[in-house]
Amino acid sequence: MELILKKDVENLGFTDDVVTVKSGFGRNFLIPQGFAVIATPSAKKVLAETLKQRAFKEKKVVEDAQKEADKANEMEIKITSKVGEGDKLFGSVSNVNLADALEKEGVLIEKKYITIAGGIIKRTGQYEATIRFHRDVVINFTFDVIAEVK
Repeated sequence: MELILKKDVENLGFTDDVVTVKSGFGRNFLIPQGFAVIATPSAKKVLAETLKQRAFKEKKVVEDAQKEADKANEMEIKITSKVGEGDKLFGSVSNVNLADALEKEGVLIEKKYITIAGGIIKRTGQYEATIRFHRDVVINFTFDVIAEVK
C-alpha cells in the first residue's frame, strides 16, 4: 500500500514522503492516527506541486538548521551528576539532560531529536549522541559526563 506521510514517523519516513507499507499498518494505524493519506494519482500531483512551492522556503530552513548544527559542533558540553562508587552515577543521564545542557548554551533542540548511543548513561565518561536539526542536517555530538564536585 502506497501512502503519503503527513507527519514524521520514526523508522519510516518524513513528512510528504511517499512510502510503501503493509496494508494493515496503513489502514489500522497510519491513516486513522492522521499520520498518512492514501497515495492516489491526484494526491501525488498535489504533493508534487506542494513540494515545488516549498523547495525555496526549505532552502532557508536547511541553512538555519546548518548554522545551529555548526554552533553545536563548536560547543564542549559537560554534564555533571552525582557519583557513587567508582564512576557509577546516582540515577542516569539521558537525552533530556543533554537537551537542557544545549539549551543553556543557546542551542534549542527538542529531546526527541537527540539519540544517545546506548540509550541512557549510567557511568561518567565521554559519550556520543546523534542530533537531528533537520531531515538533511544530522550531526554526531560528543559530550562528557563528569562527577559533581562536593
